[in-house]
Amino acid sequence: MNATGPTQTADRSPESLNRDTVVRTLDVEKIYQMGDVETPALRGVDLDIYRGEYMAIMGPSGSGKSTLFNMIGGLDKPTRGMVFIDEVDIAALDSFELAWLRCRKIGYIFQSFNLLPMLTALENVIMPMTFANVSTDDARDRAYELLKEVGLGDRWSHRPGRMSGGQQQRVAIARALANQPAIVLADEPTGNLDLITGEEIIAKLKQLSSEMGVTVISATHDHKMLDICSRVVWIRDGRIERIENRADLKIEVGRIETGDSA
Repeated sequence: MNATGPTQTADRSPESLNRDTVVRTLDVEKIYQMGDVETPALRGVDLDIYRGEYMAIMGPSGSGKSTLFNMIGGLDKPTRGMVFIDEVDIAALDSFELAWLRCRKIGYIFQSFNLLPMLTALENVIMPMTFANVSTDDARDRAYELLKEVGLGDRWSHRPGRMSGGQQQRVAIARALANQPAIVLADEPTGNLDLITGEEIIAKLKQLSSEMGVTVISATHDHKMLDICSRVVWIRDGRIERIENRADLKIEVGRIETGDSA
């Protein structure tokens, strides 16, 4: 049952209805069972995510943000409720269909990079295209172009062990884009990086959203993301506590600073 308040409800304003929704969650609940003990991680979450936006999911440890992130990415299934990607209920997919969707619709970026250490940067980026049956020549050409786009055109032959954390994360971004996904899910993408490198990675993710139309959804503790996200979803105790539209907040701040009350 959805124990919602005003901040729990998805945006259904006339403006939002004119936007292209790529992800919808409807009354999503997740309960983990440990013997006779039930632990609710999500308590009825309704959320619309729009194509081409950069959204941050934020909240304290144990708030449910990682669980929601995993639901959106098809990495876990809700106990109750539904998750739609391009209006497909992903919980209703069989294992083959879900693998197809993950391979072609979603790119993943992880805090720990998750690169294969025995493969070069180029080979790591090629790998998801191999699963998507892209021809060897096309996959190699696209992987090299993606590495150039993230500033690693001269590091294509390096293995992860010979690369810095920031370089490895750039390879991970290139790999996430390999199959031209509609959605990129970034799980704490700056968590293992220094301040300057983290800012560079955040800027690169913002570029994906603004220039390539990719929907970027990041589960993060990093408050540096606040200023560049389209919206921030704050999670607490398995519920959406509030949703902040960053563009509206910046406009309001600007009006206050200039004395414009229109």
